[in-house]
Amino acid sequence: MTNGTVTTAELDSALEKHRVELTGYCYRMLGSSFEAEDAVQDTLVRAWRGYATFEGRSSLRSWLYRIATNVCLDMLTAGNKRARPMDLTESTPLAQAALSPRPDHTWLEPVPDARVLPTVEDPAEAAVAKESVRLAFMAALQQLPPKQRAVLILREVLAWKASEVAELLGTSVASVNSALQRARATLAERGDKGDGAAVSDPLDEEQQKLLERYVAAFEGYDMAALTALLHEDAVMTMPPFDLWLAGPADITGFMTTIGASCAGSRLVPVRANGLPAFAHYKPDPEAGGFTPWAIQVLEISDGRITGFHCFLDTPRWFPLFELPLRLEAETDQVEQGA
Repeated sequence: MTNGTVTTAELDSALEKHRVELTGYCYRMLGSSFEAEDAVQDTLVRAWRGYATFEGRSSLRSWLYRIATNVCLDMLTAGNKRARPMDLTESTPLAQAALSPRPDHTWLEPVPDARVLPTVEDPAEAAVAKESVRLAFMAALQQLPPKQRAVLILREVLAWKASEVAELLGTSVASVNSALQRARATLAERGDKGDGAAVSDPLDEEQQKLLERYVAAFEGYDMAALTALLHEDAVMTMPPFDLWLAGPADITGFMTTIGASCAGSRLVPVRANGLPAFAHYKPDPEAGGFTPWAIQVLEISDGRITGFHCFLDTPRWFPLFELPLRLEAETDQVEQGA
């Protein structure tokens, strides 16, 4: 597509086709669902305004990625690195547990799959895309300098050629290869810390049964059953609080003490970060029914839950996931919007 005679509707349509993949790219760069959507909107506005200067020397898609990369690099100049609680502090014994919030910009944010994972026919390509938005990989990406982050995503996630990345960044192939090597080395040093996400796509029968048992245990608040599902090294996080817990005893101990008001909750399946996830509704003792409490994202491996991540900022998360802000008492399930 070049900048010949193009109607407004045609340009809108051409740009909009790239929204989901651009959102996925910006999310990997920024670690924030909302910042990614802002970055994509800025990208599309810049593309609209600058389309008359687009000479068609590259594809429209490459041009949009160039704009999106510049937008993200500008947003990252403040140097903020979004993280998970376990990237910032040591685990807290249950006896010392305290809920201390940190600002929103501290935390790696969850994202609905539908907003960042475009539909692709190649199963291998789809699997790579899902793996590259999982929480542990996203946390590792945030430790890279912004340009190394861009190179790694473009080369290893989106499978761009080194020459294409060099053209996009206005640098040499040698520089791109060097940045990629340094980025790989940094990720290798981190290893698989905190990554238990050996999740099949789609979930295999064993994993599906594990989730069914998890829902039954959580909604029944059966700590013995939940303990049986947790890996011995399982972790629980609760952004915006920096507290995180390690091991089944502390996790279930927290749930029966500080978190005891979650007894009798309901879980609604959602899709987040290429991982099993649920919208958690807590009983509303005053009005009856259930009120939003968290988006839970689970990491699983070897038939056990290894990560139990609860994102508590429900006024932001539930609308993002197109979830209702209330469940009536008789409602166990709702239609999931996206």
